[in-house]
Amino acid sequence: MDANTVLSNTEASMNKAVEYLHNEFSGLRTGKASPSLVENLDVTIASYGSTMQLKNLAVITTPDARSILIQPFDPGTLHDIQRAISESRLNLNPVIDARSVRIPIPALSEERRRDLVKYAKSIAEEARVRARAARREGMDGLKKLKNDNLITKDEQHTLENKVQKLTDKTVASIDSILAAREKDIMTV
Repeated sequence: MDANTVLSNTEASMNKAVEYLHNEFSGLRTGKASPSLVENLDVTIASYGSTMQLKNLAVITTPDARSILIQPFDPGTLHDIQRAISESRLNLNPVIDARSVRIPIPALSEERRRDLVKYAKSIAEEARVRARAARREGMDGLKKLKNDNLITKDEQHTLENKVQKLTDKTVASIDSILAAREKDIMTV
């Protein structure tokens, strides 16, 4: 392994931390309807004997700002989809409407908004922890290269600075994503 491999692995790990943040935030309710709120829900289909993501089972649309409409490809999965949404942590009450499932999105109370902001901050902290773990792995890789005499002490110091700058950039990106999501949640 060489120094460039260590740097690229560290950068890839930090990008995964930001990706994790985006994925977690996509399922976070903000008070307005969005297909991303439910599309990654796992639905256990009794008749298929398997579990699939909702986005693979149905067309998900938002006819207005306060509702989500789910039209399954197989109408036999309506009740499975309704059960998966009801049992999720989203606190939504889906209604079967002929050959579709309609989910009304209620307005969030001030208390619920504050709880969601706390939850968003905990997700962001987890992403920061992942970025710092990637930094630690990168620094350990550089120390190993130095101990194996593959790089000099000066090169190690320069590369450690690059890893630190990458970490700072990633944490700043996480913070800006969190600030945008916080603003989105608190907007009535």
